[in-house]
Amino acid sequence: MPSQGANIAVVGAGITGLAHAYIAAKQGKSVVVFERRPRSMGASVRGFGLIAPISQAAGSTYQMAIASRDEWMGLLQGARLPYQPTGSLHLAYHDDELAVIREFCELGPGFGYLCQFLDARAVETRTQAVFSAGLLGALWSPTEVAVDPRLLLRKIPEFLAERYGVTFRFGSAVRSIELPKVEAGTETWTADAAIVCAGEDFETLYAEAFAGSGLSRSKTQILKTEPQPGGWRLGPSLLAGLSLRYSAAFAICPSLGQLRERVARELAEYDRWGIHVIVAQNPDGELTLGSSHEEGLTPEVFDKTAVDNLILGYVRNFLQAPNLDVCERWHAIQARHQEHAFLVCKPAENVRVVSGLADADLTLSFGLAKRVLGEMSL
Repeated sequence: MPSQGANIAVVGAGITGLAHAYIAAKQGKSVVVFERRPRSMGASVRGFGLIAPISQAAGSTYQMAIASRDEWMGLLQGARLPYQPTGSLHLAYHDDELAVIREFCELGPGFGYLCQFLDARAVETRTQAVFSAGLLGALWSPTEVAVDPRLLLRKIPEFLAERYGVTFRFGSAVRSIELPKVEAGTETWTADAAIVCAGEDFETLYAEAFAGSGLSRSKTQILKTEPQPGGWRLGPSLLAGLSLRYSAAFAICPSLGQLRERVARELAEYDRWGIHVIVAQNPDGELTLGSSHEEGLTPEVFDKTAVDNLILGYVRNFLQAPNLDVCERWHAIQARHQEHAFLVCKPAENVRVVSGLADADLTLSFGLAKRVLGEMSL
């Protein structure tokens, strides 16, 4: 079979792969995307659906998240895909939670964060979805955007193919990359560069690059409700005290240690399963609830009802919604770096492996793609 050619070959049609394809195509490059499955079925399509810059560590990672959000806005509007720019609220029901969010609101703007402290009465003007009893205040951030990953992973390839001429090869696993030759499925392609975004698959391509890299796997359990009746809307996406100890952004707060100590003492099971709780609503009105984090190279394939119950129990402490009956439960296996927000390595000339974003793939991928492609001489 004769060779076919492109400037850039992207391996993986999850969010990270699509982000690299989009940025490269906007720059005028010809792009081919290979996905081993007939459709995207990995962690991206199973994700939470919240673009959340407020969760990212201060400095370059947060700036990358903001750049990524800007790219998302262009893509979502250009492709006419639904999204909800709801912002978010981190709720405080304990004094130590209040101390952290007040401290963050004092320190955060100096690091570039867009945030504001709201007292309990001001929270009630933003949302009617939280219990007012015991509410001490909240951190408001305007940057969060709720989307439906299932729709995005189906529609973005169609948009990239139609608008930019990106070629997609679904059901075509890449067997080897020795530039300019790329062997995938039954085809041989030529490419000037390759970007490998294979998610938690550490074994197929460039296994030596992953060995000793600090990458591991993380399993997260997520729940979803039926569409809320009567057009009820959540308003801002909601997070509470558990998320303060999980999101890297709050590491700038000296008071965080006291909160961590209380959670470890009073809510040990939440620490055991890495649970922090987010509530987001997709454009169809369904509430997504999660999530847990089980770390290790071989996470358990069976979901734990006890973990789901812990998530639901915590949600019911602060959320008042018409219907919290769960209609779907699932898990995602993600690649996570033990120390950094992502991993980019260079196993060969003009080849990059991009991995380790875990549940920040929606938030960081487009900004990271701009950086990766900008650093390559193409």
